[in-house]
Amino acid sequence: MFDRRLLQCFDWGLLLLTLALGGAGLVALYSAVSAGVVEPDILLFKKQLIWYGVGFVAMVVCFLFDYKQIERFATFIYLMSVGSLVVVLFFGKIVGGSKRWLPMGPFSLQPSEMAKIAVIIVLARYFAKIINTEGLNLRDLVGPVLLTVLPFGLIVRQPDLGTAMVIALIAGAMTLFVKIERRTLTWLIATFTLMVPLVWFFLRGYQKQRILTFLNPDRDPLGAGYHIIQSKIAIGSGMLTGKGFLKGTQNALSFLPEQHTDFIFSVLAEEWGLMGSLTVIVLFLIIITWGLNIAGRCRDPFGTILSVGVTSMIAWQVLINIGMVMGLMPVVGVTLPFISYGGSSIITMMMGIGLLMNVSMRRFKFE
Repeated sequence: MFDRRLLQCFDWGLLLLTLALGGAGLVALYSAVSAGVVEPDILLFKKQLIWYGVGFVAMVVCFLFDYKQIERFATFIYLMSVGSLVVVLFFGKIVGGSKRWLPMGPFSLQPSEMAKIAVIIVLARYFAKIINTEGLNLRDLVGPVLLTVLPFGLIVRQPDLGTAMVIALIAGAMTLFVKIERRTLTWLIATFTLMVPLVWFFLRGYQKQRILTFLNPDRDPLGAGYHIIQSKIAIGSGMLTGKGFLKGTQNALSFLPEQHTDFIFSVLAEEWGLMGSLTVIVLFLIIITWGLNIAGRCRDPFGTILSVGVTSMIAWQVLINIGMVMGLMPVVGVTLPFISYGGSSIITMMMGIGLLMNVSMRRFKFE
């Protein structure tokens, strides 16, 4: 029977924040796909509306069932996610030189996005069982490393370094939250520092080019540096209040590349200026703080760590995407949560919100 306390504890604030960001995303997307000199692609906007509908259903499903039930199925969810990543390598659709999507009629699904949720759930269950006051040692970290490396490696093979990097950062944030022994942490930092130079030799040519372009965009202004230069022009030209809805010239003249996905924040900044950009950033900061507050109020280890994982997913993608379009980070192809076009991204983020609501709604069970 339905517990009335669930309705009383429903997190209306988190829902309103999500709807506000979703509304801002739809406005920015409509402008990005309809204001260009080339033929407008309103179909993308219509598809995004459908994806939001699907995402809303996924969100409801994620908070409808007790998250302790989700904990029991963590291994199954993880294996299904890894299996879908393997299927992509053999039967995925190639777009732009990458094999990341599974065709589903007129739509395509990106399993690497869903893998973020799967990794968060399985790591939350693992850490909840071994968490202790002294912190984790090297032996304790073998499991989380293996659970992260498998999807990480499959996603890198697609190749999709941006999504793989986000998964690694999520796992790192969750690990640091549950605490690592000081000696182990020191050893890990030293090892990572020594390995950073070696990573360069394993990067693909275009990945090295992105890093070099980040360090100096003007070295190839019409090639690799074009994206970031046009993005900076769009953001700067918005000034305080922006040029107005559908009036962004960088967007309208199609100077902005990937203006409906990775660089949609540039469209938003050009049309709504500093005030509009700060409003969206503040909404993100509030939703991140909200998620951490849910984690802090939860008295169940799995629920707490799960909330931290979902919140870190949102936080890392916001930081990387906005840093990327402002030239503060290399261009790695990470979408802006709730704003960028992309069905798999929208569904993943809505599922994450659903999990946060789930933990928030059921906090009374552990009070």
